Formats: sequence, C-alpha cells, structure tokens
Amino acid sequence: MSKANPGLRIGIDVGGTFTDFLCVRSSAGAASELSVYKIPSTPDAPERAVLKGLAELGLAEQPLQLVHGSTVVTNALLQRKGARTAFVTNRGFGDMLTLARQTRPELYALECEPQTPPVPAELCFETGGRVAADGSTIEALTADDISALLESLRGAAPESVAINLLFSFLDPAHEAAIEAAIRAALPDVFVCRSSRILPEYKEYERGMATWLNAFLGPVASGYLRRLQDGLDRLPAGSSLQVMQSSGETISAAGAADSAVKLLLSGPAGGLAAVEYLGRQLGERRLISFDMGGTSTDVALLDGPISITSEGRLGDFPVSVPMVDMHTIGAGGGSIAWVDSGGMLQVGPESAGSDPGPACYGKGGIRATVTDANLLLGRLPAGSPLAGGLELDIELARKAVGRLAASVGLDVDATAHGIIRITNEHMVEAIRRISVNRGHDPGEFLLVSFGGAGGLHVCALAEALGIRRAVAPVYAGVLSALGMAVASQGRQFSCSLQRSTERDPTAQIERELAQLLELAESEFAGEGLDTSAMQTRFSVDLRYTGQSYTLNLPWTGWEDSLTQFHQLHRRRYGYALEAPAEAVNVRLRAWFSGAGFDLPLATPDTGAQSELARQLGAGKTITGPATLPEYASTTWVGASWRAHQDDFGNLFLDFAD
Repeated sequence: MSKANPGLRIGIDVGGTFTDFLCVRSSAGAASELSVYKIPSTPDAPERAVLKGLAELGLAEQPLQLVHGSTVVTNALLQRKGARTAFVTNRGFGDMLTLARQTRPELYALECEPQTPPVPAELCFETGGRVAADGSTIEALTADDISALLESLRGAAPESVAINLLFSFLDPAHEAAIEAAIRAALPDVFVCRSSRILPEYKEYERGMATWLNAFLGPVASGYLRRLQDGLDRLPAGSSLQVMQSSGETISAAGAADSAVKLLLSGPAGGLAAVEYLGRQLGERRLISFDMGGTSTDVALLDGPISITSEGRLGDFPVSVPMVDMHTIGAGGGSIAWVDSGGMLQVGPESAGSDPGPACYGKGGIRATVTDANLLLGRLPAGSPLAGGLELDIELARKAVGRLAASVGLDVDATAHGIIRITNEHMVEAIRRISVNRGHDPGEFLLVSFGGAGGLHVCALAEALGIRRAVAPVYAGVLSALGMAVASQGRQFSCSLQRSTERDPTAQIERELAQLLELAESEFAGEGLDTSAMQTRFSVDLRYTGQSYTLNLPWTGWEDSLTQFHQLHRRRYGYALEAPAEAVNVRLRAWFSGAGFDLPLATPDTGAQSELARQLGAGKTITGPATLPEYASTTWVGASWRAHQDDFGNLFLDFAD
C-alpha cells in the first residue's frame, strides 16, 4: 500500500473483548473532526473485526491511514501458540534458555513447580563461530559446521530458527553467515539472529528476545498478511502502520519481522494517548490507569514516556525496549470465584467477549466485575453497549446470587466484596510503579480510561491519597486515540565493549553516531525524509559490579553521571561513592505523529455529548452519581465533584 492521504487517519485497538476505532478527519483551515466506534472482537480471527468495523463506518471505499495495535502476539505468547522454533547457539551452550537465570519464582517456597523450557532439547542446536568478550574469535565457523547444522535442521523440520551466538553484538559475522545459509537452504523457514533483534550483552536475555521473535514471527506475519489482504481492496493511497511496545509505529512489513517488539502493542497506544493528553492539559506528572475487559495496565509519567528493557510478560523476560508498564489480570470481565478455603477471589480468569459477563446475555453464568457494578447501580440497567448488547440486571443478579450462596453473604454484600477486591489488586499495581520507585502518588494526576476504568477511579484515588483525577474524552477508546496520534519511529541500541577509561565519552559518542547512521539508513530505505527525523540519545549506567542498569539521557559523561547518582538514590534509597560504568547506548528516532487539537465538545456533537447534556456549561456534580457516555461510564464517588472542560474531559476532585 502506498503513502496515505493524511486527511483521514484511523486508530484501531484490537482488544480481547472489543475492537475500538477512532477516526480523525483533518482538512486545511478547519478543526479536526473525531468519531469513535466499538464492535465486539473476533478472537479466532481478529482481522475480521477490523475489516467489519471499517465497513460499518462507511470507510472501506476511501484511502485511509491506518494505525493498528493488537493483542494477537501477546495472546499467542501467553497461550504458547507460536511456531515450532529451533534455537542455534555455540557449542556447550545449547541449554542456555533452559537454565535461564535460576532465580526462584517464590523466594520462600521450598518446592517449586518446574517450568517448561521454552525450547525442547531436540530443537536446541550447537555450532562453531564463538567470539570472545573482547571481540576476537575463539572458534571459527567452518563450512563443515554450517553443513552439519543445515542437515540437523532439515531433520527437525522447524517453522522458524533463532540464532544466538556468544558476544555476537561485538561481531555479528558468524550469525549473519548462519542466517544466510539457512535462508538459502530452507527458504520457507522464518529466521532471525540476535545481533539484529537485540545487539546487547547478557546472552540469556538476548537469546530469549531472539527466540520470542522467532516463536511469534510466523503468527504476526500471518495475521498481518490476512489483514493486509483485506485492506488491499481499499483504493490506492491507503497505508498500514503497527504500534510497537515502545510507543512508536512501524510499517506492517517491518512489524512482521519484529514480532517481539509488538508484545505491548495495544497498551502502548493508551500510554501514547496519555502523554498527548498531558501536553493538551499542561500536565506533566501523570499516573495512567487503563482498565479494559480482561486486564488493567498502569504506568507513571513524569515527563516523556518511560522505556524499560527489563520488562516481563508472563514467565518470559522481554529485554527489547517497551513502555514501562505494569499489567495485572483485573478487568470488567474478571471472574469472581471462591477458593478452597471459602475466600472470595477475583480474576485473573476473564469471561472475555464470548460469552462475556453474565449481564451480556450471551450465555455467561459466572459473576464478573461488570455484573457487580451493574447490581450496585454504577452501570445503568439497560445501558447499550457496542454491537447492540444491552446489560441485563436480572442475569447479573442470578450470577452474583450463586456466588453469594457459596460465601454466605447477601447479593449486595457480595457485589461490594467483588469491587473491593478488584480495587485492592489495582491499588497494589499502582503502588508498584509509584511508591516502590520513590514517587508519592498524591503528587500526580490520575488518568483513568478503558471501558471499565471510570467505574473505579474515585475509589483508587482515595486509597492512594490522590485528590485529582480525569476521565479523558474518548476514555473508552483512548488506546485507539493513542494509535492516531503516535509517532512513527523505533528504538536502536548496542552494548559497549568493556573499557577501563575513566571518561568513556569518545567511545559512547562513536557508538551513538553509528546508531544514528543505522537509523537514517533504515528510514531512508522506507522512503522517509530523514531531515524531519527527531532523535533522543541515552545511556545505561550502573555501579561497577552491579548486574542491572538505569537509563539516563546522554548529556555528557559528567552530567549523566550526576543524574545517575540522583536517580539511584531516589529509586533505591541510596547512592554509592563508587565508580560507575556505561553499559549500553540507545537511540530513539522518530517522526512526529498527527498534529491536531481536540475538538470542542457540545451537547449535540462530540464523543461525550451525553455528558455535556448532563453537566452543562460550567456545572459541577457532587457524587454519588453515574455519568455514562458512548464507550465508558464514570462513577463519581461520595465526596467527589465532577466537571467537564471545553473538550469533554471529565475532571474529578476530592471534596474537602
């Protein structure tokens, strides 16, 4: 698909329960028009919901600029439904991914259930081509090595291959030779190497990132191919970008080869929208709280979006750059249950979109968080939902009633219990990304979004000592808004060769210059004007002897070192009078996203027109009160006041 008409941009967020659309129509000299739409997701073939939604919006016959985020790759990993993947490494290191870091998942558990190795022994292969820590070659890669490896791979019949040789980030020649040989001999096999996926030190983390990319690559490429086939029927001038875990978008072709960078594709869109909203509101310090049907994502912004290379998803470390976010299994569809000790529990199992909560009337019989909110009057009975669904309070009452009988409480008390337990899970998640890192939540604005977020925002704010919150305009589809405003770009990184220099400025700037050259080459190859490219350089620092690092903007060695000591003290409570060293250098390169201001909300138009009719110009409502809109509902708790700004953002303040 060719370069798109910038006047029509569609953000699409494919979630586990709903698929959200936000359309931005821009024209010269006129204010942007925004419209939203939601339909139930189709988990068995997610592209069906995307194509159906575009058709129902009446947009299938005109050029579109599509920006897409999805949980397809995430779900494939969590369910272990990836490709049959072979792992290639140096002789003697075939069990690298099985040994992992040997950290105990539960510190005080005397007996731990063994974890299934990511790669079975019969798919682990060893070969030559070993590089030392100084970049020299210890063992050459011979023609016989490659021939023997190819013969073994033919016998194993993998769908994909991950190549991870020791210290390949210092010299990638051996990995590149193996990759070329496999592509020539086995053209139908998906192949990737660690020196392209994650050229950084730590062989286990680098190996896991490469294996994840190989394991998920066929899933991502298959999905994007099916989506592309449907979109190719659109008129010329349409394009497709995919949201990455780091918060920037990438072309669909590039995304198919970089599946590991899509694991937080959907949630990253929400955080991009929060950053955008913060700029619109003049707010810098924000805590984002995104509660959907299946999970809740929380993050803290103290300026630009924080990126981490020490993330996890399920049992897997994910060391590629991703937004610094914490996710728990708590959503509107989270199922309430009773454990063997008779205690009420909520989640992480979710009713999803099919059958969904009991009140959806689609065959679900187990009580969920949504059913509890409906019984407590926080969701109006008969509320219309996307796809023509209406909430049935009697079905919710039956589901919660069955649970109430099990715990010996009445229905209302059980519903309150479900909500309180859910809130505690989410409060703990927010404390992890704030209090545990030296931040006082009370100094931040709580930004609540997602289809279920507004129902819990006041309770969470009170528990955390936060006195100000906002349910943004388009809160129910905010991740889709994030797709529409996101920048196109990517992250580049490499590890530094060990140095004894007291001031490594020359080495750092030499590596950063090489990353910049790589970025310009890749973007120019995609037809982008690199003169418009924006950059941000950073460096990973640690005290000599530490295993983990902190990332700081690169502003010169002495200045970055001073910032490192300050951040270490804030994060961990102390700083050392000890030497520090630079480990990795990083470059974020991007092109600014769609530039538009939020349109004004009125009682007749806009995403929160219903709210505008309820509140009116300058009007304030004191809770308890329910404020519904198209894609989400906000519960204003007792002692809270709500008012709407000119753009439709719903501000919540704790009443003294």
